[in-house]
Amino acid sequence: MLAGVYKTQKKDGTTYYRSSITFSGKHISLGSFQTEQKAHQAYLLADRILHNSSLSLADYSKAEDNPLSFSKWVSLVNFRDNHIYIKTPVYLYQKYFYYYFGPEDYLIFDSDDLFYYSSRTISRRGGHLFVADYGMQVNILSRYGIKNYAVAGRDYQFANGNKRDYRYENIIVINRYHGVCQKIREGKTFYETKIHWNGDFIVGRYDNEIEAAIAYNKAASTLLTKGYIKDYPVNYIEELSDTEYRARYQKVTISSRLKNLTSLL
Repeated sequence: MLAGVYKTQKKDGTTYYRSSITFSGKHISLGSFQTEQKAHQAYLLADRILHNSSLSLADYSKAEDNPLSFSKWVSLVNFRDNHIYIKTPVYLYQKYFYYYFGPEDYLIFDSDDLFYYSSRTISRRGGHLFVADYGMQVNILSRYGIKNYAVAGRDYQFANGNKRDYRYENIIVINRYHGVCQKIREGKTFYETKIHWNGDFIVGRYDNEIEAAIAYNKAASTLLTKGYIKDYPVNYIEELSDTEYRARYQKVTISSRLKNLTSLL
C-alpha cells in the first residue's frame, strides 16, 4: 500500500481506503476515500501542511482537486502553528479562537469556550446556530443568556457591531426574560411586558426588568386559572430568593382587563 493508506471494507463488502498521518506523536485520521491514490494524495497534502508553515488557511481554495475537507485543513494548520490538535475547525489566537465554516466564514469565541467547541460541531439551520449536546440540539445563544426567540438588535447586540464575534465582552443582552422588552421613550428607559392573548396583549410597563418578568408570570398564571389553555414559559429570577419572589409577585400590578376576567371557558 502507498504511504499513509490502509484498505478496509464496509459491511456490504465494498472496499475503500482510509488515510492517516502521525505528527509530533499524534495519530491523525484524514478521512475515507474510494481509491488508494486519492487517500495517498490526502496523506501527501497533510504532510506538506504540517511541515510547511507558508501554507495557510487561505491556500485551501487554491489547491486543485483538494482531497482534504476544509475542516481537516484548519485542524492541521492549527496543530502545526499552535501544537494542539483539535478535531473541530478551530484556529487559536492568544485569548480567543476562530471557528471556521469556510475560508471567509467563521465565528469568534473567547478562549474560555475552547473546551466546549473543541468537542461539539456547530450546525447552521434557518439562520440559527446549534450544537449536539447530550443528544439534544442546543442553540448556542443560550450559552450567552440569549433566549431562542431573541431578535438581534432588539433583545441583544454586538458591542463592536461584528455579528460573528461571540466573545462575552462583545455580547450585550438587552431583554433576558420572556415577554419583556426594553423601551426608551423621551430619554427614559422602561420595560414593557406583553403576553399572547388575543394577539400580543400589553400586561403593563415597569421600571425594571425583574418586575416586568414577574408581571409576565402573574399574567400567565391569571390566564391559566381563567381557563386559557396555553403552554406559557416561566421566567426564572435567579437573583431572588423564594420569599423575595413571592413578596414582589404579590405587589406587582398587571392590566385590570386580565385581573377582572371571569372565565374564558
